[in-house]
Amino acid sequence: MSLREALAGEALVFTGEVGPPKGIDCDEVWEEAEDFRDKVAAVNVTDNQSSVMRISGLAACIKLKQMGIEPVLQLVCRDRNRLALQSELLGAAIWGIENVLALTGDHIALGDHPQGRPVHDLDSVTLLQAVTALMNGRDLAGNRLDGAWKRVRLPKPKDGSKQKRKFKYEGPIPEKCPTYLPGAVVTPCAEPVEPQILKLEKKVAAGAKFIQTQAVYEPAALERFMKAAEHVGVPILAGIVMLKSAGMARFMNGNVAGVSVPDHLIQRLADASKEDLQKVSIDITAELMRDMAGMCKGFHLMPLGWSKPAVEAIEAAGLS
Repeated sequence: MSLREALAGEALVFTGEVGPPKGIDCDEVWEEAEDFRDKVAAVNVTDNQSSVMRISGLAACIKLKQMGIEPVLQLVCRDRNRLALQSELLGAAIWGIENVLALTGDHIALGDHPQGRPVHDLDSVTLLQAVTALMNGRDLAGNRLDGAWKRVRLPKPKDGSKQKRKFKYEGPIPEKCPTYLPGAVVTPCAEPVEPQILKLEKKVAAGAKFIQTQAVYEPAALERFMKAAEHVGVPILAGIVMLKSAGMARFMNGNVAGVSVPDHLIQRLADASKEDLQKVSIDITAELMRDMAGMCKGFHLMPLGWSKPAVEAIEAAGLS
């Protein structure tokens, strides 16, 4: 079942995530993706996550596709201009990769090449507009895609006068245009929440068909956001980053905008022994999913290498 079909169905939807390495030794990534097989509807492939140079997300998505695992291609606007982004999208289409998550991207100063120059020719909204344009047979500049429009010769005027145009174009031809399922990201726990709702509305208007949120650890905050966003009419998957330690949770509170890990969860992680820490993280993730299951379409798990624990959390939640 494709992600599109899963989102259109009645059941809760789960997605996972893998991060390509800095190098060509990808065995661990393929193993993580394999862990998710038959447990999630699709697996996101990050795009130079945290502004750290890694192998091409598109290349990794192609490999997942060949493995029979549904990929979600994440595209950030930080590293490419509009030509390169559209080229990447067309390349994904010829490999049958339809799921695309449009992101602005973390600032380059946070990564391993801080001397680099960010591009940001487009943002996530204009990237979604580019995706929509390509599906309609044109690029972002309005130019027709090759083969997507039928050239039809115009009949000669019966009065013998000269005609300015000899051809017209009919189309677009759906089977000659790329097909995508565009998605976007929102931060539901940001304060104030109103700017996030406005961003969400713009992204949906630009073509987003599904949403994966930034990490959520407060069910009440998600409930408030979902009530404020119920008019947008697209499926929303609540994001959960698996917490590996109390230190990681405190770091997220201090450094990740719009993410708040409650003190009681941090204390549970702090009280856990080294041997029990992973189980506590699994329990927390499962509990959060159970608490939020009635509020959203499903969950996007960001395991940061903990693919097996993420699958265990899905099973422990008892929701699938």
